[in-house]
Amino acid sequence: MRELERRYTKIPAEVRATDDGKRIAGYAAVFRKESSNLGGFVEDIDPTAFNKSRGDGWPDVMARYNHDDNLLLGTVAAETLTLTIDDTGLAYEVTPPSTRADVLELVARGDVQKSSFAFRTIEDDWAQTTQGFPKRTLLRVQLVDVAPVNVPAYPDTSAGLRSLARRMDAPYADVRDLAERDELRKLFARTDRPAEPRRTTPQQARVTLLALRNAPNGGQA
Repeated sequence: MRELERRYTKIPAEVRATDDGKRIAGYAAVFRKESSNLGGFVEDIDPTAFNKSRGDGWPDVMARYNHDDNLLLGTVAAETLTLTIDDTGLAYEVTPPSTRADVLELVARGDVQKSSFAFRTIEDDWAQTTQGFPKRTLLRVQLVDVAPVNVPAYPDTSAGLRSLARRMDAPYADVRDLAERDELRKLFARTDRPAEPRRTTPQQARVTLLALRNAPNGGQA
């Protein structure tokens, strides 16, 4: 089973009045927008990342307040949750039950502004930004849920680091240690000037890790 990951967007959630009641709406994910530093790397989402889940009919996808199983808002299966993909990202609209009127009020008042999505990565890619910082792109994911959230939790990046370790054919512990020192860029080809996004090979990564292990203080300055 692939690890569950969560990310969030700063586009405000909102309440919309419709013929069948009030809905909470927002963007759970935004395409082609680099994240903040996730612990040694940044991340963005390819516009085709959700195509597989959409093609399968969004199986078992639900909306849960703060990703909490006890705070279910709606599901695709019951047609109380609608998901759409546009040029901006993955949009959602959910009609909560009357017992969740407090969530509607919190969103309407602006107490709850952010949205989030939970997923499992099926395919990703690694390169570098034009500034030489490691960058992960989510190419294909299995969507699990969408959620309006209070304060998004700091993302668990272990799944991303395991992906990078596999990509570089390197021990996960070594990649994790580099991430903790904010030195993942040492796994990638280095240059002193900005350039197009670059890739490195697993062979180059192994040479780099070996050099770091043999360097005084583990390669730290």
